[in-house]
Amino acid sequence: MANHVSSLKRARQTVTRTAVNRANRSRVRTSLRDLREALVQGDVTAAQAQYRSTVSALDKSVQKGILHDNTVSRYKSRLNARLKALVLAKA
Repeated sequence: MANHVSSLKRARQTVTRTAVNRANRSRVRTSLRDLREALVQGDVTAAQAQYRSTVSALDKSVQKGILHDNTVSRYKSRLNARLKALVLAKA
């Protein structure tokens, strides 16, 4: 256990930051799951709307340091390819 005032403060900060990071990571994962489910169901309009919100969540996760920018670029590229394939298949 921390004994110094500074180490006690760092322990409190760690708890707070861990909670914030966990919430942000959970938000991103939920958004990704919802988009993948919309793609599987084949609903183009729902998938497009969910894609926009997912990309926003991914970009915010990069700004907050939750995910690496190249990881997010890879996610967005693959999800956009799946969305495009769905739109073309429905057309």
